[in-house]
Amino acid sequence: MSVVEQRVSELLERLRAAQQRRSPLVMGVLNVTPDSFSDGGLDADTEAAVARALAMVDAGATLIDIGGESTRPGAEEVGVDQELSRVVPVITRLSAVSDTLISIDTSKPEVMLAAVEAGAVMINDVRALTQAGALAVAVASPAMICLMHMQGQPASMQARPRYEDVVAEVGAWLAERAQQVIEAGASAERIVLDPGFGFGKTVAHNYQLLARMASLTALGYPVLAGLSRKSMLGAVTGRAEPQQRVAASVAGAVLAAQAGAALVRVHDVAETVDALAVLAATVEHQSG
Repeated sequence: MSVVEQRVSELLERLRAAQQRRSPLVMGVLNVTPDSFSDGGLDADTEAAVARALAMVDAGATLIDIGGESTRPGAEEVGVDQELSRVVPVITRLSAVSDTLISIDTSKPEVMLAAVEAGAVMINDVRALTQAGALAVAVASPAMICLMHMQGQPASMQARPRYEDVVAEVGAWLAERAQQVIEAGASAERIVLDPGFGFGKTVAHNYQLLARMASLTALGYPVLAGLSRKSMLGAVTGRAEPQQRVAASVAGAVLAAQAGAALVRVHDVAETVDALAVLAATVEHQSG
């Protein structure tokens, strides 16, 4: 069994335990990009990125999600070579100095392959393996696969998102896509689902998904919730800057945890870990 396969097994065990305890794992966001909406440019240097990752692990993150291309609304795509040059050195270095679990945030099959070879244990794809070649690469790898729902593409997804019933439609799409990935050769236990907060949804759509997220966790797959610092939080708090939305982000993570999320993807790891610890202690003593 390879090192990556061993770490995938570890992640599977932790996910199962998280679902049983209804206490999600915390995934720390590490954007090695110049233009991400909240932290673009902060961790573009390899050593700075690795130091940031290790700090998040020390704060309680189970996974570090490394991305080399911004998927904020209106973002432009970057080339394969540029994305590889951003993420692979960080994954290689982080794998060498730590046994932390690493996720690669990408839609490109070339980046998926290189990232898993460098030590990533999860492929986190906002396009749900719909890019040419992505499905085959992901299925052939030993990595976990996170499938996210997005209406449209990052450059235009917020233009006019429309749904009759956003929760039902997102759930149906995710269930169908998961089945397609299974039919392509992946085991069901390797799949994680992400409703895609902020990706082709209005503020109202996002809160409907959060309010009814239990219907998504009922699909039988671990669910990842990524609300951290997003504009849906600023819309109700009046906080214009992403860095001002820490408290709202923590509240969103707690609500997602209560709805059964197995993973929460966050920028503010220590604050989220503390809040989830309070929630876990409260749940533990409910019967008393």
